Amino acid sequence: MFESTIGQFIAPAIERQQHYIGPERRNGRRDPAAWLSRMLDEIDYGMLLVTGDAQVTYLNHAARLELDGRHPLRLQGRTLGAHRAQDVVPLYDALAAASQRGLRRLVTVGAAELRVSVSVVPLPESAGQGTPLTLLVLGKRQMCERLSVQGFARSVSLTPAETRVLELLCDGVRPSEIAKTGGVEVSTVRTQISSIRAKTGAISIRHLVQQVAVLPPLVGALRHVMPALRV
Repeated sequence: MFESTIGQFIAPAIERQQHYIGPERRNGRRDPAAWLSRMLDEIDYGMLLVTGDAQVTYLNHAARLELDGRHPLRLQGRTLGAHRAQDVVPLYDALAAASQRGLRRLVTVGAAELRVSVSVVPLPESAGQGTPLTLLVLGKRQMCERLSVQGFARSVSLTPAETRVLELLCDGVRPSEIAKTGGVEVSTVRTQISSIRAKTGAISIRHLVQQVAVLPPLVGALRHVMPALRV
């Protein structure tokens, strides 16, 4: 399982902490690998550990949801591939370069609205720890996460109507289109935007969207539970 795979990377750090007898150690040993696995499942970026021959040893919760059939990448058993034939060679070349030469790459797969960038990061091999692994981090398919927008809206006391306007602005919808969709006057939407700016301190719509775009992700507590990939 992932806990045993990731353990090889955190073992040196654990060894350095053996001399420390703090309250957390007096309360009993914890499994750092298990906690790290849970932590990665709370990160709203798809993350995979892959061998040089495209065998997936672990993927976090976000990655399991991302590889949903619409994503340019696909998982066949434990083998990572791509839906488009023209994406297969760049993907495999990047994995080979990472595992054999330690090179980092940014690979873009898919087309049009399904176009996604993937960060390919070689992980350093520890002596005697077996096959080197490569970390893949999947790029976002939307700029502003819905839960983050809603959490931000609550934190600055936006009304439900203002929250909806903020969501649409973050999706790139213009005020005139928001008004048309909501069946209200453009002046009403502009008043709501002014109120949002006053509550957030944003000097413009662009500044407002930038505030939301850099928010930390909020992963929903009510998620469809999917089993972790075993090796």
